[in-house]
Amino acid sequence: MTDHLPPLQTLRAFEATGRRLSMTLAAQELHLTHGAVSRQIKALEDHLGVPLFRRLTRRIELTDSGHSYFSTVTRLLSELQRESEALRRKSEVSRLVVNCSVSFASKWLTPRLHRLMADIPDLDVHLEVTDAAVDFATGSVDVALRYGDGRYPHATAERIMNETVSPVCSPAYREKMGGIDAPGDLLKCQLIHEIGMITTWERWFAMMNLDYPGMRGPGYSHGSMSIEAAIRGAGVALGRSVLVVEDLAAERLVSLFPEAALEVEWGYDLLYRDGNQDHPKVRAFRNWMMKEVREFLRSRQT
Repeated sequence: MTDHLPPLQTLRAFEATGRRLSMTLAAQELHLTHGAVSRQIKALEDHLGVPLFRRLTRRIELTDSGHSYFSTVTRLLSELQRESEALRRKSEVSRLVVNCSVSFASKWLTPRLHRLMADIPDLDVHLEVTDAAVDFATGSVDVALRYGDGRYPHATAERIMNETVSPVCSPAYREKMGGIDAPGDLLKCQLIHEIGMITTWERWFAMMNLDYPGMRGPGYSHGSMSIEAAIRGAGVALGRSVLVVEDLAAERLVSLFPEAALEVEWGYDLLYRDGNQDHPKVRAFRNWMMKEVREFLRSRQT
């Protein structure tokens, strides 16, 4: 069937020319040259086997066949445009773009996304993972999750979780070191650092009234990377409570001194465009997120 249909570009050129009765104006509208429009109309006439325009000295006009065909083409192109726009809007309504920082995405959000898709099957979830500042002005991101101080320009932020940090390592590393029974035993251990973290090993040692042994040991740009290094036995990491909970439960990590947890200034924030809190997609994700956080915090207390 499609073998007998004329190319779409010839129909667009015909419709614009028939509406304006000028190839020059049609060319300007379609961002084509006059010659390109003329060739497309000629190709359409050859395809149909009938002339669609009368070429007069200073103007053109539709032939009888052209009038009849113009009416049909205009109606069908209008319907096609209307249906295409409706599908595009439907796609935009169902697509939820979540922008999430690297460590939180890998250690907390991604393992739970299947529940979001099950709870709200109408949402087509797209996860963007980056630590770069999110720009809601572009309109491409619906919600974002960030680890920070709660201050984000041009966005509304809700604190969803705070956390503490405390030393963690793999069971094998603890055994290798002959046991790590007191905070002072960390002075003989390899320390793993998260670069850029405000709450550092120095503050933890100060809380324990111990001298800080200095910036020795490997450093990583992301909390998830420092946790992975600890799992692989590279040393002791200052584990963020939200990020390490699954690895502690799976016994990939052990908490050395859970009673010696240091509260941190930063936390996890849900961000969205100012004034966009009642958008159905944002509200649906926020409600799901708050439910997941409540269940997560409840599980940590049991």
